[in-house]
Amino acid sequence: MITGVAADIVLVIHFLFILFAIFGGLLVQYHRWVIWLHIPAVGWAAMISFAGWICPLTPLENALRRAAGEAAYSGGFINRYIAPVIYPEGYTPEIAVVAGVSVLIINILIYSFVIFHKRK
Repeated sequence: MITGVAADIVLVIHFLFILFAIFGGLLVQYHRWVIWLHIPAVGWAAMISFAGWICPLTPLENALRRAAGEAAYSGGFINRYIAPVIYPEGYTPEIAVVAGVSVLIINILIYSFVIFHKRK
């Protein structure tokens, strides 16, 4: 039971990291120090996508699920609604590159807004 909960926690952390990598630049407008966490997160997310690597959180979650005797991503709110966002069906290397480019473009736009908004 505890390892199943731990797997769900890892999945939520993974999801939050993805959200932070995509939209964390918005926090820089309010807390400038966040840039020191956000830029490496964007770099990591893009590198994972471009290189076709697997984030270390994925095998950790799967190991915890196996230890809990669970089938991968079956049942529960987290597995039904959050897991498909992180692990969509048909996720190909081409889609991974598009995802990486999208993360970069979104953050360029966000940082452009933050910089422009600060100069007003």
